[in-house]
Amino acid sequence: MEFFRIKRDIPFMKHALILNAVSFLTFIAAVFFLVTRGLHFSIEFTGGTEVGVQYTQVADIERTRHIVEQLNLGEVQVTNFGTSRDVMIRLPVKPGVKRDELVDRVFGELCKAEKGAVVQHQEITARGESISKQACAVNGQEPLKLTRSDVVGPSVGAELAHDAAMALGFTVIGIMLYLAFRFEWKFAVAGIIANLHDVVIILGFFAYFQWEFSLAVLAAILAVLGYSVNESVVIFDRIREAFRKYRKLNTHEIIDHAITSTISRTIITHGSTQMMVLSMLLFGGPTLHYFAIALTIGILFGIYSSVFVAAAIAMWLGVKREDLVKGGPAKREDPDDPNAGAVV
Repeated sequence: MEFFRIKRDIPFMKHALILNAVSFLTFIAAVFFLVTRGLHFSIEFTGGTEVGVQYTQVADIERTRHIVEQLNLGEVQVTNFGTSRDVMIRLPVKPGVKRDELVDRVFGELCKAEKGAVVQHQEITARGESISKQACAVNGQEPLKLTRSDVVGPSVGAELAHDAAMALGFTVIGIMLYLAFRFEWKFAVAGIIANLHDVVIILGFFAYFQWEFSLAVLAAILAVLGYSVNESVVIFDRIREAFRKYRKLNTHEIIDHAITSTISRTIITHGSTQMMVLSMLLFGGPTLHYFAIALTIGILFGIYSSVFVAAAIAMWLGVKREDLVKGGPAKREDPDDPNAGAVV
């Protein structure tokens, strides 16, 4: 499906050097911020405290988040956990503050918001042991329960960071192998440089603004890798088809034609995806906020890198007709095609 068709190829590769210089400077800036400022990791990586509470009614997540944030405990995460009445609160490590004290402050403030008071009561476990638990009492009722309080240790965070790095590494290797087998090694190198360009720039934004880097953001980065390589594959595929069809065009003209012929598809696909991501950003709440930001940056730079990074690097690596068209005669040109044999 095409909303429009451009009848004359746009000379993208004529400006490839300037645009790639801008891209290189952006990449260097992202690396600089990553080295000097670093990423602001969430408690999933750094460790912290998880507090689980259960309301008798459907939990108001925004209200609960506002109450906890007023305690100035740092970056907190407040999400539903299980049912609509259960809430999970993740708190960062606070130097000099014990876990029990942290849990008491949070639960006490939530209980106070329900106009109740924290009391201790005894419970008998399944093993017959008697334990003391906190409860929020309001006129004999218990509108709020403390269901759990666990520590996410630094060792767990280190394991998650290691697993995240492994996932990213295997994804990169898989993309390179796929492009090398489907097209040619020059396209594999160009495609993976473009993909890593997108990833580093996303990380650079998170380092510069000190946005919280969580597992959700990591998932967004892995999604961007697949999304970006899909756009590169579409352009690479059109380059291969153009090499077979047009004998009189040189390499940079073939690439210009391939990119121009996919512009309508790019606008439809990326525009639709971006509208969905913007909806998550605007209406998804704090839980999806940074996930949507990472996807937004990744989609925008993914389009840019597929056109001005991947295609240009493939051209500078010397990709030619013989690399992609092996064996058999070239397809005869269509004399009615306005792009056949045209020089842009």
